[in-house]
Amino acid sequence: MTKILNVRNLEKSYTSGSRKLTVLHDISFDIERQETFSIVGPSGSGKTTLLGLCAGLDRPNSGSIELCGTELSTLTEDQRAVLRNQKVGFVFQDFQLLPTLTALENVAVPLELQGAKNAATVAKELLEKVGLGDRFDHYPSQLSGGEQQRVAVARAFSNRPEILFADEPTGNLDAETGETVIKLLFELNREAGTTLVIVTHDLELANMTQRVLRLKGGKILEPDAQN
Repeated sequence: MTKILNVRNLEKSYTSGSRKLTVLHDISFDIERQETFSIVGPSGSGKTTLLGLCAGLDRPNSGSIELCGTELSTLTEDQRAVLRNQKVGFVFQDFQLLPTLTALENVAVPLELQGAKNAATVAKELLEKVGLGDRFDHYPSQLSGGEQQRVAVARAFSNRPEILFADEPTGNLDAETGETVIKLLFELNREAGTTLVIVTHDLELANMTQRVLRLKGGKILEPDAQN
């Protein structure tokens, strides 16, 4: 299998006044296409920072990231945005739905940005798959947290991404609702043949993936290993 993500010697630090805070130290790993992979660690271990770097949302201080066959450091901000729109899906802890758009419109947005003519049709099919066929015209404020996250999961798959990054996807949900969302996430992922990368502090969720990378204090605690 070919690798969809290749991370080498990644370092990330921030400067606060005269103080330098290093968030990630010499991180190296890779992920195969269609693999399910999780990044775990306590709060402040650098999980979300690492995910943002891997997805091209931020730049490292040093090191390299190759995503979907492209070295991210060679791209401009606009080029990285195009790469994300065409090949990457996201699910965030706080849903990040557009409040002025209906559920259907939120799911259709990535497709419309690509100029797809069938955006509404695909969006309807995905919302039906996540059990929201009767919520097309509802706005985020009219949906429960679990329903909003299901809309977000449908949106993440709308542009048929090669890789999907999920950052604490059940963090704002109760246990039962979270289980429903995760089940849908894995089902849609399997159906689409997408690579799934989950950042979580939930070890039970992490153990559902094929491999786990453990972080602590911005360092890999141990080599990522098969469960």
